[in-house]
Amino acid sequence: MRTRLARLAVPAAVLVLAACQSAYYGTMEKFGYAKRDILVDRVAAARGSQEKAEEAYVDALTAFRSVVAFDGGNLETVYGKLKARYDDAVARADVLGERVDAVESVADALFREWEQELAQYQSASLRAQSKAQLDRTRARYAQVRSAMNRARDSFRPALAALGDQVLFLKHNLNAAAIGAIKGELPRLQEDADRLRRDIERATAEADRFLAEFR
Repeated sequence: MRTRLARLAVPAAVLVLAACQSAYYGTMEKFGYAKRDILVDRVAAARGSQEKAEEAYVDALTAFRSVVAFDGGNLETVYGKLKARYDDAVARADVLGERVDAVESVADALFREWEQELAQYQSASLRAQSKAQLDRTRARYAQVRSAMNRARDSFRPALAALGDQVLFLKHNLNAAAIGAIKGELPRLQEDADRLRRDIERATAEADRFLAEFR
């Protein structure tokens, strides 16, 4: 019985979420904010989150370099800065994930509504023009979505690798531990370089989308 209820709980939660989103978009439209406007605003917000998340990761990597280059002083203080920078990078990456999800939510609602409203046209010519515009917008959005998802996904392995080093240092605050992690710096730098490239591509795609649809 519990298993059956558990199966039903997930679809029910999805339906509640969909209803809440529908109510939200309906309320926003009453105030003059169409789904298209919300989509543009959310793409802009996600673009900003990408840059902030990258900056936070770079700060964390810089703090890691400081630990590796440690040469006397209070090692716990240096580690504390690294842990704070790492936690901030994780938080920023989480925000980016939420922003990308928000973009996808409104885009799905927009395209679903647009598709349904095509049937309301009496004019075949206007219907065809609207359908062509829908296809162009959907294709353009797909490029942005792909680039943003790739950028978001790049944070996961990068933060996981850095998180391992932070956790190792937490239990081994000594010179031997620092020597053991020095060899990880090139790999972490590779993660940072790949992350930067993905962010640059996603930012460029977002800029093109915003320039076209604002």
